[in-house]
Amino acid sequence: MSKNPALLITGGAGFIGSNFITYYLKKYPGRQLVNIDKLTYAGSRENLMEVENMDTYHFVHGDVSDEALVRNVFNEFDIEGVVHFAAESHVDKSIADSKPFILTNVLGTGVLLEAARKDWEKKGLLSKRRFHHISTDEVYGSLGGKGKFTEHTPYNPSNPYSASKAGANMLVKSYYTTYGMNVVLSSSSNNYGPRQHDEKLLPTIIRKALSLEPIPIYGDGMNVRDWLYVGDHCEAIDMVFHKGKAGESYNVGVGMKKRTLNSPNLFVNNLIK
Repeated sequence: MSKNPALLITGGAGFIGSNFITYYLKKYPGRQLVNIDKLTYAGSRENLMEVENMDTYHFVHGDVSDEALVRNVFNEFDIEGVVHFAAESHVDKSIADSKPFILTNVLGTGVLLEAARKDWEKKGLLSKRRFHHISTDEVYGSLGGKGKFTEHTPYNPSNPYSASKAGANMLVKSYYTTYGMNVVLSSSSNNYGPRQHDEKLLPTIIRKALSLEPIPIYGDGMNVRDWLYVGDHCEAIDMVFHKGKAGESYNVGVGMKKRTLNSPNLFVNNLIK
């Protein structure tokens, strides 16, 4: 049992989560970190080999929608903050079967929020400890040929995956307005980088090109994407977690006007300096 303050990461064996864990433990040596992951097709402990043997890293194999498991984590560790990555995130899979997306993305978020609320209320720290929900720009729907999303763009999800993430966002925001819980949300554009699942667009294109196979074209090939390097995204998450205003949402990408951090290509909209 460890009663030293610890940061709880959910879904930390996945693409963005594993990059954030390695980033965080390097930047903040000595900090305790707990990772809950179900290890579905998108998560692998191999993504965390460089931190597996650290005394400050603790892995819990389990589902965030499992109330007993999540409650036990809060009982065993003094959780001082949560960064919630865990989510089912494959659009086509959500269309084929929406149930896992509803269970993980909506119910799982609710289980985590309630466990954190009860633990932090009991300790008198509800407004001081932070719950950071990692969302997606897909909650805004399709952008069209011009313009850009902002934090004030109305939600317009177009598939079960994005609808489940929009529902989770609203649930997180409700804990701020109802209980005064210290929450922040961030949504990013498309990520790329090490440990990305090979089903995603850029790994698919690279793999096809190296094999001299035809590269798939989606739609008419004229779609535009904002591509964000995962390491830059990790810096942005760190900044939002530590400096974001309670109850606020932040969009992260490379096509916005305000440059922040030390990354010349990274933009975080609506973020305090």
